[in-house]
Amino acid sequence: MIGIIDYGMGNLYSVSKALERLGFDYFVSEKEEELAKASGLLLPGVGSFRDAMAILVETGLKSFIEKEVEAGKPLLGICLGMQLLFEGSEENGETNGFSFLPGKVKKFPYKDEAGQEYKIPHMGWNELTRLQPDSFLLQGVSDEHVYFVHSYYVDTKDRDVLIATSDYSEEVPAVVGKGNVFGTQFHPEKSSHAGLTILKNFAEYVERNDV
Repeated sequence: MIGIIDYGMGNLYSVSKALERLGFDYFVSEKEEELAKASGLLLPGVGSFRDAMAILVETGLKSFIEKEVEAGKPLLGICLGMQLLFEGSEENGETNGFSFLPGKVKKFPYKDEAGQEYKIPHMGWNELTRLQPDSFLLQGVSDEHVYFVHSYYVDTKDRDVLIATSDYSEEVPAVVGKGNVFGTQFHPEKSSHAGLTILKNFAEYVERNDV
Protein backbone atom coordinates (compact mmCIF):
# COMPACT_ATOMS: atom_id res chain seq x y z
CA MET A 1 0.00 0.00 0.00
CA ILE A 2 1.21 3.51 -0.85
CA GLY A 3 1.24 6.24 1.78
CA ILE A 4 0.72 9.74 0.39
CA ILE A 5 2.48 12.23 2.66
CA ASP A 6 0.21 15.10 3.68
CA TYR A 7 2.25 18.09 4.82
CA GLY A 8 -0.12 20.76 3.56
CA MET A 9 1.61 21.52 0.24
CA GLY A 10 0.54 18.74 -2.10
CA ASN A 11 -2.18 18.18 -4.68
CA LEU A 12 -3.50 15.22 -2.73
CA TYR A 13 -6.89 14.85 -4.40
CA SER A 14 -5.73 14.38 -7.99
CA VAL A 15 -2.90 12.02 -7.00
CA SER A 16 -5.28 9.98 -4.84
CA LYS A 17 -7.85 9.75 -7.61
CA ALA A 18 -5.22 8.65 -10.10
CA LEU A 19 -4.12 5.76 -7.85
CA GLU A 20 -7.77 4.91 -7.27
CA ARG A 21 -8.43 4.75 -11.03
CA LEU A 22 -5.39 2.52 -11.45
CA GLY A 23 -6.71 0.15 -8.78
CA PHE A 24 -3.94 0.50 -6.19
CA ASP A 25 -4.45 0.75 -2.45
CA TYR A 26 -3.32 4.00 -0.84
CA PHE A 27 -3.96 6.26 2.12
CA VAL A 28 -3.23 9.91 2.92
CA SER A 29 -1.68 10.83 6.26
CA GLU A 30 0.57 13.28 8.08
CA LYS A 31 1.22 10.85 10.93
CA GLU A 32 4.54 9.04 11.07
CA GLU A 33 3.10 5.95 12.77
CA GLU A 34 0.59 5.51 9.95
CA LEU A 35 2.99 6.30 7.11
CA ALA A 36 5.49 3.81 8.55
CA LYS A 37 3.02 1.03 7.69
CA ALA A 38 3.08 1.90 3.98
CA SER A 39 5.09 -0.21 1.55
CA GLY A 40 6.04 2.90 -0.43
CA LEU A 41 5.77 6.66 0.00
CA LEU A 42 4.62 9.39 -2.35
CA LEU A 43 5.67 13.01 -1.73
CA PRO A 44 3.60 15.46 -3.79
CA GLY A 45 4.31 19.17 -3.71
CA VAL A 46 3.24 22.58 -4.97
CA GLY A 47 4.51 25.97 -3.84
CA SER A 48 7.77 27.16 -2.29
CA PHE A 49 10.78 24.92 -1.67
CA ARG A 50 11.70 26.90 1.46
CA ASP A 51 8.18 26.67 2.93
CA ALA A 52 7.93 22.96 2.18
CA MET A 53 11.23 22.12 3.86
CA ALA A 54 10.35 24.25 6.88
CA ILE A 55 7.10 22.33 7.36
CA LEU A 56 8.78 18.96 6.89
CA VAL A 57 11.45 19.83 9.46
CA GLU A 58 8.97 21.31 11.95
CA THR A 59 6.63 18.32 11.80
CA GLY A 60 9.43 15.76 12.01
CA LEU A 61 8.48 14.34 8.62
CA LYS A 62 11.89 15.17 7.16
CA SER A 63 13.74 12.90 9.58
CA PHE A 64 11.01 10.28 9.23
CA ILE A 65 11.32 10.23 5.43
CA GLU A 66 15.11 10.00 5.69
CA LYS A 67 14.87 6.98 7.99
CA GLU A 68 12.35 5.24 5.74
CA VAL A 69 14.48 5.80 2.63
CA GLU A 70 17.59 4.57 4.45
CA ALA A 71 15.65 1.41 5.35
CA GLY A 72 14.95 0.82 1.66
CA LYS A 73 11.36 2.01 1.34
CA PRO A 74 10.54 3.34 -2.17
CA LEU A 75 9.84 7.08 -2.41
CA LEU A 76 8.40 9.02 -5.35
CA GLY A 77 8.45 12.83 -5.34
CA ILE A 78 6.15 14.78 -7.66
CA CYS A 79 6.79 18.34 -8.95
CA LEU A 80 8.06 20.29 -5.90
CA GLY A 81 8.27 16.92 -4.17
CA MET A 82 10.84 15.86 -6.77
CA GLN A 83 12.88 19.04 -6.27
CA LEU A 84 13.00 18.44 -2.52
CA LEU A 85 14.88 15.19 -3.15
CA PHE A 86 17.95 17.15 -4.28
CA GLU A 87 20.64 19.00 -2.34
CA GLY A 88 19.04 22.40 -2.22
CA SER A 89 17.34 25.32 -3.95
CA GLU A 90 18.05 28.97 -4.65
CA GLU A 91 14.33 29.81 -4.41
CA ASN A 92 13.78 32.60 -1.83
CA GLY A 93 17.38 32.24 -0.71
CA GLU A 94 19.48 29.12 -0.27
CA THR A 95 17.59 26.21 1.31
CA ASN A 96 18.86 22.69 1.89
CA GLY A 97 16.90 19.73 0.59
CA PHE A 98 17.01 16.01 1.39
CA SER A 99 20.22 15.41 -0.62
CA PHE A 100 19.03 11.97 -1.73
CA LEU A 101 20.09 12.98 -5.25
CA PRO A 102 22.90 15.32 -6.38
CA GLY A 103 21.90 18.66 -7.84
CA LYS A 104 20.49 22.09 -7.13
CA VAL A 105 17.16 23.71 -7.96
CA LYS A 106 17.52 26.91 -10.02
CA LYS A 107 15.14 29.38 -11.62
CA PHE A 108 14.57 29.13 -15.34
CA PRO A 109 16.36 31.82 -17.37
CA TYR A 110 14.03 33.99 -19.42
CA LYS A 111 16.32 33.60 -22.43
CA ASP A 112 18.35 30.69 -23.71
CA GLU A 113 21.92 30.96 -25.01
CA ALA A 114 20.61 31.87 -28.48
CA GLY A 115 18.57 34.74 -27.06
CA GLN A 116 15.17 33.08 -27.49
CA GLU A 117 12.75 34.23 -24.81
CA TYR A 118 10.66 31.85 -22.68
CA LYS A 119 7.61 32.42 -20.51
CA ILE A 120 8.06 31.64 -16.83
CA PRO A 121 6.53 29.58 -15.30
CA HIS A 122 6.93 26.70 -17.69
CA MET A 123 3.33 25.59 -18.03
CA GLY A 124 2.00 23.07 -20.51
CA TRP A 125 2.75 19.86 -22.38
CA ASN A 126 6.31 18.95 -23.33
CA GLU A 127 7.81 15.84 -24.86
CA LEU A 128 9.77 13.33 -22.82
CA THR A 129 13.17 12.20 -24.02
CA ARG A 130 13.98 8.82 -22.51
CA LEU A 131 17.61 8.55 -21.45
CA GLN A 132 17.10 5.25 -19.64
CA PRO A 133 14.39 3.52 -21.68
CA ASP A 134 14.96 0.28 -19.76
CA SER A 135 14.03 1.89 -16.44
CA PHE A 136 11.01 0.18 -14.88
CA LEU A 137 9.35 3.60 -14.56
CA LEU A 138 9.30 4.06 -18.34
CA GLN A 139 7.97 0.64 -19.30
CA GLY A 140 5.01 1.23 -21.63
CA VAL A 141 5.96 4.90 -22.10
CA SER A 142 7.25 6.17 -25.44
CA ASP A 143 8.48 9.70 -26.22
CA GLU A 144 5.15 11.13 -25.11
CA HIS A 145 4.09 14.54 -23.85
CA VAL A 146 3.53 15.22 -20.15
CA TYR A 147 2.16 18.20 -18.22
CA PHE A 148 4.51 20.63 -16.44
CA VAL A 149 3.86 23.60 -14.15
CA HIS A 150 7.06 25.03 -12.61
CA SER A 151 9.31 28.08 -12.48
CA TYR A 152 12.37 26.22 -11.17
CA TYR A 153 14.26 23.24 -12.57
CA VAL A 154 16.93 20.88 -11.27
CA ASP A 155 20.51 21.41 -12.40
CA THR A 156 22.52 18.22 -11.90
CA LYS A 157 25.91 17.11 -13.21
CA ASP A 158 25.17 13.46 -12.48
CA ARG A 159 23.75 12.03 -15.71
CA ASP A 160 23.14 8.69 -14.02
CA VAL A 161 20.13 10.04 -12.10
CA LEU A 162 18.42 11.26 -15.29
CA ILE A 163 15.84 8.75 -16.47
CA ALA A 164 14.05 11.13 -18.84
CA THR A 165 14.37 14.80 -19.72
CA SER A 166 12.47 17.54 -21.48
CA ASP A 167 13.50 20.88 -22.99
CA TYR A 168 12.46 24.37 -21.95
CA SER A 169 15.28 26.90 -22.33
CA GLU A 170 17.37 24.32 -20.43
CA GLU A 171 17.52 20.54 -20.29
CA VAL A 172 14.87 19.75 -17.69
CA PRO A 173 15.22 16.62 -15.56
CA ALA A 174 11.72 15.19 -15.95
CA VAL A 175 12.06 11.70 -14.44
CA VAL A 176 14.89 11.02 -12.01
CA GLY A 177 15.95 8.15 -9.80
CA LYS A 178 18.67 6.43 -7.85
CA GLY A 179 18.35 3.41 -5.60
CA ASN A 180 14.86 3.48 -4.09
CA VAL A 181 14.32 7.26 -4.61
CA PHE A 182 12.49 8.55 -7.69
CA GLY A 183 10.84 11.73 -8.88
CA THR A 184 8.88 13.38 -11.69
CA GLN A 185 9.04 17.12 -12.33
CA PHE A 186 5.75 16.98 -14.22
CA HIS A 187 2.40 15.97 -12.75
CA PRO A 188 1.88 12.30 -13.70
CA GLU A 189 -1.71 12.40 -12.42
CA LYS A 190 -2.46 15.09 -15.04
CA SER A 191 -0.34 13.65 -17.85
CA SER A 192 -2.72 11.24 -19.55
CA HIS A 193 -1.33 7.84 -20.62
CA ALA A 194 2.35 8.53 -19.96
CA GLY A 195 1.83 9.90 -16.47
CA LEU A 196 -0.62 7.24 -15.36
CA THR A 197 1.68 4.53 -16.71
CA ILE A 198 4.59 5.91 -14.65
CA LEU A 199 2.39 5.96 -11.52
CA LYS A 200 1.31 2.41 -12.27
CA ASN A 201 4.92 1.31 -12.73
CA PHE A 202 5.92 2.87 -9.41
CA ALA A 203 2.99 1.25 -7.58
CA GLU A 204 3.90 -2.15 -9.04
CA TYR A 205 7.54 -1.59 -8.02
CA VAL A 206 6.34 -0.89 -4.47
CA GLU A 207 4.41 -4.16 -4.47
CA ARG A 208 7.43 -6.11 -5.71
CA ASN A 209 9.75 -4.55 -3.15
CA ASP A 210 7.55 -4.56 -0.09
CA VAL A 211 9.78 -3.94 2.92
